[in-house]
Amino acid sequence: MQSPLELHRDWNTLWPPTPRPIPPLVIIGEILEKSTLPSSCGRLSTSTKAAIISVPAVLLVAAIAILWTIFSRPEPVALPTGDKAARTLAEDSHYLDSAGPDAPTVVEFLDFECEACGALYPYIEQIREAYDGRINYVVRYFPLDGHFNSMNAAIAVEAAAEQGKYEDMFHLMFKTQKQWGEGRDSEAELFRGYAEQIGLDMERFDNAIADPDTQARVQEDFDAGEALGVTGTPTFFLDGEMIELTGPEDLPNALDAALSAE
Repeated sequence: MQSPLELHRDWNTLWPPTPRPIPPLVIIGEILEKSTLPSSCGRLSTSTKAAIISVPAVLLVAAIAILWTIFSRPEPVALPTGDKAARTLAEDSHYLDSAGPDAPTVVEFLDFECEACGALYPYIEQIREAYDGRINYVVRYFPLDGHFNSMNAAIAVEAAAEQGKYEDMFHLMFKTQKQWGEGRDSEAELFRGYAEQIGLDMERFDNAIADPDTQARVQEDFDAGEALGVTGTPTFFLDGEMIELTGPEDLPNALDAALSAE
C-alpha cells in the first residue's frame, strides 16, 4: 500500500502540477504504456495526454476512498455559465447515471478506441461512484477516423443498447481496449463474441448491426459533437459548457460548484 505522499507523487506524473496542492485521487486500473496518441484523440491538455500515455507502469492502488479527496479539496472552481445541458443532449442520449432534470449534467463525447478515453475510464468510474444519485452522466459517441475499429465498437454498443445492455457493452469495450485497439483488421467478430458474453439475443444483435439505422444513430452523436466544437476525445461538457481537465480535481471541483449552486 502506497502512502499518501507516494500517491501524490504518482499523480504529479499524470497531471501537470498546479500552484496549490492536489490531494491524491486513486485510479484503480491500468495506465497505458504507449508513448503517443493520434493528434485528434484527446480534448485533454497536451501535457496531460502525453503524461497519461507515457507512464511506464500499471497503477493498481486501492483502499483510499475518493471521498477523502473530495472533502479535503480546496474551494471549488466557479460554476461554468451559459447555456444549460439541453444543447448537449438528444432525446435518445444514453445516461449512465440519472438524478433528474435539475441535477448537474456531465456529457462525455468519447471514442472506444481512444487511448486517452481508456486511460481515464477508471477515474471517471470513481467520479460516478462518488456523485451517485446527485448528477446525470451522459455518454455520446464520437468515433474518430484515425481509429479503424472505433465505429465498429460504437455500433456494437448501440446494438447492445437496443436490448437494454448499453452499460454492459460500454464497460466491456474499455476493459478490453488493449486487446483490440490500434489494429488494422476488423474486430466485428470479437465484438459479436462480447454480445454473446453479456447474454444478448444474437439474432436481434446481428439484425441491429446490419441495420443502417444503428450506424446512423452513432453518426447523429458525432454530428452533434462537431456542431458543439468537439474535435477530439474525450471531450467533457458540464451543464452545456465545455470543460478541459488539466488535473484530477478539475471535474469534482466543477461538480461541487454546480451542486452548491442548486
